[in-house]
Amino acid sequence: MWIKRDIEAELLELALQYPVVMITGPRQAGKTSLAQRCFPEKPYFSLENPDIREQITADPRAFFSANPEGAIIDEFQRYPDILSYIQGIVDERRMKGQFILTGSNNVIMLSQVAQSLAGRVAILKLLPLTIGELSDSGREFNTDDYLVNGFYPGIYSEGLNSLKAYRNYYETYVDRDIRQLLQIKELVYFQRFIKLCAGRTGQLFNASSLANEVGVSSMTIQSWLSALQATFIVFLVQPWSANISKRMVKTPKLYFYDVGLASYLLGIENISHIETHPLRGALFENMVILELLKKRYNAGLDNNLYFYRDNHGNEVDVLQESGYQLNLFEIKSGQTFTSHFLKGLEYLRKLIPERISTSNLIYAGEQEMTINGHRIMNYRNLSV
Repeated sequence: MWIKRDIEAELLELALQYPVVMITGPRQAGKTSLAQRCFPEKPYFSLENPDIREQITADPRAFFSANPEGAIIDEFQRYPDILSYIQGIVDERRMKGQFILTGSNNVIMLSQVAQSLAGRVAILKLLPLTIGELSDSGREFNTDDYLVNGFYPGIYSEGLNSLKAYRNYYETYVDRDIRQLLQIKELVYFQRFIKLCAGRTGQLFNASSLANEVGVSSMTIQSWLSALQATFIVFLVQPWSANISKRMVKTPKLYFYDVGLASYLLGIENISHIETHPLRGALFENMVILELLKKRYNAGLDNNLYFYRDNHGNEVDVLQESGYQLNLFEIKSGQTFTSHFLKGLEYLRKLIPERISTSNLIYAGEQEMTINGHRIMNYRNLSV
């Protein structure tokens, strides 16, 4: 059963403005289904299929002649030269929405596209489902269900067992994507690394500390982190500073693109495991930050999320830049509001009052209110 995606409107709009639209994002996030749903008239070709790839590479001109109105081309980075042919065709025909490209390797794809299709392509990032998308499809779950099951579409549209789905996803990911990017001789070290990353969800990323625990060099850790970022497994949130040049020299925080995968890597197999898990709060924070990030990406916008932390213990989980203004978000997994939740928000609002647009406390409780200018809201209503 198809679950309508919020990004559909943006995809259709971009196809009216650009000859090529590229959809990138994690494997199994629904890129292919989205493209076929929005452009049912276009023929579909997956370059993961060796027969199709051989057919196209053997005579690319014949392929494009047979598809004069364009096509959906999945995992196009498997044959990078195809972009040069697409460039020539779109420059000649100047037809909008001619080609829809999809793929899962962010770094490789963006590098190839930048070389061949600059100015001719719009790029969208599709992440797994949002809470709102599930709700609109008639699926309502409690907080712990979300944290354990995550948000990959197949778990809901196909009724998959989430534990087995994430196990298969992880095994396939390690065997395919990472080995394409890195020459890993001792797979056990990498497996230890990614599980330790899950244990650091929502924490400052310290490559030296991880290197000591894994038993490899800091340089190797940085290389592996880059691979996880390139394949949409993890992302970093940078610290905010009024001095922009200082942002990149401070330590970022680590999050996963899907909270269900993080839970799986932590050994969480069911609801009883998550209820008392020491990282439940960190996973909840990860989920809420993802909701904010998905909202941006679904609108075709860039990541504008930061966090604040100083040497005196003052911190706010999310600062969302909007021009010169900032929207603040403090995230708590508890269901009962206490005034202590507002400590960081109050501090930052007093520190830079001229820059604060909104101040929000996101928690798991049902009561919503406004206290001293701080909006208290349930996490399910972030998109409202």
